[in-house]
Amino acid sequence: MATKEILVVDDEVGIRELLSEILFDEGYQVALAENAQQAREYRLNKVPDLVLLDIWMPDTDGLSLLKEWVAQDLLTMPVVMMSGHGTIETALEATRIGAADFLEKPIALQKLLKTVETVMQLGVKKAKQQTELLEQTERRVIKQYALPLDLSLREAREHFDKLYFNHHMHRENGNVTRVAENMGIERTHLYRKLKQLGIKMLKKTAENS
Repeated sequence: MATKEILVVDDEVGIRELLSEILFDEGYQVALAENAQQAREYRLNKVPDLVLLDIWMPDTDGLSLLKEWVAQDLLTMPVVMMSGHGTIETALEATRIGAADFLEKPIALQKLLKTVETVMQLGVKKAKQQTELLEQTERRVIKQYALPLDLSLREAREHFDKLYFNHHMHRENGNVTRVAENMGIERTHLYRKLKQLGIKMLKKTAENS
């Protein structure tokens, strides 16, 4: 039996190297792409058995690349989306577009290997299967985000605030000015809130803002 090949698409070199080492040790061939353009070029020449695709990338985000592959009839392999700042909406959107599953970073080793094995066995989802997958994803993600319900009101608010501000910072690629405008708050208040929540800003944030 031919060795299965997995394409890992992530702009963080540490994530690419870690996933590559883990998957290689499990007997998979691994190809790496640090952005959407490299992933496009790879897909035009080869069809991997599975793609692990990061959502937040600087050139083109993972959801947009997934939509491209669907529109061009190139989504002939299962794709598992990855994100360190996932939301219910993002997970469901990825599944509706055609993703086979959704992993939230940091990805646990056993969760990664189980997902890879399961998705490879199932292959590309058909339409009856897609409906079932949507329902499964919705239940799993809602259960995950139900955690704040067991916290005190103060802790629940902090949990939500961190998710909320992280989401907007990544959506605007760390541009504080645009984030502040979108939220309708002063930049100084945004800086204070980010510091309070322990959300680190990229060095380029100050330049972009």
